[in-house]
Amino acid sequence: MPSLHLRELLRYPVKSMLGESLSEAALGDKGIPGDRIWATRDEQRGGIRGGKKLPQLMMFSAATRVGSAPMITAPDGDSCAANSDDVHDWLSEKLGHPVTLWPLLPADNLEHYRRGAPDDEDFEQELMAVFGRIPGEPIPDLTLFAEVLEFESPPGTYFDAFPLLIMTYQSMASLAKLHPDAQFDLRRFRPNLLIDAVDDSSVFPEQAWVGKQLKIGEAVVEIVGPCPRCSMTTQATADLPRDTAIMRHLVKEAEGNLGVYARVVKAGTVKPGQTLELI
Repeated sequence: MPSLHLRELLRYPVKSMLGESLSEAALGDKGIPGDRIWATRDEQRGGIRGGKKLPQLMMFSAATRVGSAPMITAPDGDSCAANSDDVHDWLSEKLGHPVTLWPLLPADNLEHYRRGAPDDEDFEQELMAVFGRIPGEPIPDLTLFAEVLEFESPPGTYFDAFPLLIMTYQSMASLAKLHPDAQFDLRRFRPNLLIDAVDDSSVFPEQAWVGKQLKIGEAVVEIVGPCPRCSMTTQATADLPRDTAIMRHLVKEAEGNLGVYARVVKAGTVKPGQTLELI
């Protein structure tokens, strides 16, 4: 049994923007408190949109402020509070596209969460674009994500599908070793929990955890399935350039998956450095 340690704990206050490292977090049924609690709505095409449709969002960052809304920082260094009266105009100007910024709304406000109109009327071509695939590459199996075919996220959340995304350091290192010219950087993949699977010789250790549970202190999380990666992983973010070869390598080496989705089955506080137990 490999030794598992929590290497990093990360939160992303605004969907698709760069986030922040944490020294601890109280995991609950919605994952990490304050994670993805704001999101951008496209006022031209409709619907809540993330980096799949507005990739320039990935050049912004958001940081939590105690007792207040997150502070958003643009690529040029200018900043604006998420709840500012000026944030809609400010963000629209920085993006060069009309948007508004929204906090979470109640789950019964289905129209707010309903997916916006596709860019391509051909559903298969739309999925190919969203997942960054080229002809000859398979579209991911979306059986696990039936709820979010109609909605941009599970209503009441801004998660892509599940509250937690877990990755091992070893998976990213495996890809970097196989393709040293590509920049397999954590900021492209945005996990909540980055785990060190010490002494695990697997290329992608976490893929063997699907259907199992991880105990982290008092918290327990259930691994529900692999994370099929989308075009966001290829876009520019921070000082990383756009690189479509990232997806070619992911498809070749890992069927387009990296990391696993999880839900919390028992609440508890977690901290980097903690040992994890696979149960």
